Amino acid sequence: MQYVSTRAAASAASSSSQQFSDILLGGLAADGGLFLPTAYPQVTGAELDAWRQLSYADLAYEILKKFATDIPEADLRALTAKTYTKEVYKNARKGEKASQITPLRVLEEGANGTKLVLQALSNGPTLAFKDMAMQLLGNLFEYTLAKHNAQLNIFGATSGDTGSAAEYAMRGKKGIRVFMLSPHKKMSAFQTAQMFSLQDPNIFNIAIEGVFDDAQDMVKAVSNDLPFKAKQKIGTVNSINWARVVAQVVYYFRGYLSATTSNDQKVSFTVPSGNFGNICAGHIARMMGLPIDKLVAATNENDVLDEFFRTGVYRVRKSSETYHTSSPSMDISKASNFERFIYDLVGRDGDRTRALFQKVETHGGFDLSGKPGSDGDEFKLVAKYGFKSGKSTHEDRLNTIRDVADDYGIVIDTHTADGIKVARENLEPGVTMIVLETALAAKFNETILDALGEDAERPEGFENIEDLPQKFVVMPPDVEKMKAYIAANTGL
Repeated sequence: MQYVSTRAAASAASSSSQQFSDILLGGLAADGGLFLPTAYPQVTGAELDAWRQLSYADLAYEILKKFATDIPEADLRALTAKTYTKEVYKNARKGEKASQITPLRVLEEGANGTKLVLQALSNGPTLAFKDMAMQLLGNLFEYTLAKHNAQLNIFGATSGDTGSAAEYAMRGKKGIRVFMLSPHKKMSAFQTAQMFSLQDPNIFNIAIEGVFDDAQDMVKAVSNDLPFKAKQKIGTVNSINWARVVAQVVYYFRGYLSATTSNDQKVSFTVPSGNFGNICAGHIARMMGLPIDKLVAATNENDVLDEFFRTGVYRVRKSSETYHTSSPSMDISKASNFERFIYDLVGRDGDRTRALFQKVETHGGFDLSGKPGSDGDEFKLVAKYGFKSGKSTHEDRLNTIRDVADDYGIVIDTHTADGIKVARENLEPGVTMIVLETALAAKFNETILDALGEDAERPEGFENIEDLPQKFVVMPPDVEKMKAYIAANTGL
């Protein structure tokens, strides 16, 4: 399996391709693009049948070995077995079996065969879906670094859940340091405490005076400084990292296989989405041949993706136009993984993809609606890829949290509420709609208290996390100052 940048010129694509291990530790390609396989591996009906009874760890192995062909299969099987255990994914809700890793729960079942199903993805160590990929990434990094007696300085940005998932996956790992940026005072108290309370010497938390997009822009700026990146051995765990995206592909297969009994059945997925990484994994699963009908992107008030899937216009908002909402992990106005889908949408034309995303930097977006003066007409092809979208507001979240608690006895988090609200608007007769859970409600207790008048239940060990001592620094969104901070703390 070979990988190529989304911005590679057609003449250079074959000569510049790399293998999985070559791109594992990095994020952006040298030309500023993102990595994708030169072709998506295909899954047969016979394979889907054989996979229905597999454990999550074995299913992960079967899917990942199609992408990581340069890692010995015995090693890859050992890595997935080490990662996906009931000891790691133990924070299931009452009534759920942690041994299933990502159990399904039917919420609604209509007379016309419609089903609304919740797929639990938040029973890992930081109570968020990011653990599903990040725990594997930590083990892959440690495995690869040990083979080369090397070290890695992870530099990433988070709007809330990526940071804690990365830090819990990397803490204590040999040869790894984590420098994690987050928007100062714009995460929930629980999210902030999860990250900042870590005292491990290889963890560095930096609160940026700005919004998530400011932090993400800094990560890209540092990644594009190739001499600095090489000298400081910079890698990334943001969803621009291909290994993270492909690890998320696994739970789409698990969700489909658990919700169906035969391969002629289709399901749809609704995915709370800000950075487009989670739903991008669904797009990849669909391109591999998984029988997905629709992929529905659910946004909050920061509705950049919803606007594109309704109009064909991708219009990035400025920091001052980005709302601070009660589903803060989606307070994103520049979806860094969106480039992977656009690359497929424009026929895998690297030159065209590069031009479109350069226009994002110079003009704040692009227009594929096909209208006079637009940048193209590929929006007409979006339906072929199954994408739809919707938007949810703070009042929608409160109402959905109340409805789900009253009707099903489940307390959901704010992002999952966005997903359920939009999923209900996109139900179709005879099609099971699976909503991907984002996090456990305890991570956003301020809004749960507002909606229900009582605190969300907390898993054991998280009772007083906000009272723990916190270790972090506050910095402006200044790339040169950030480089100096990294260099001062790596000794390289």
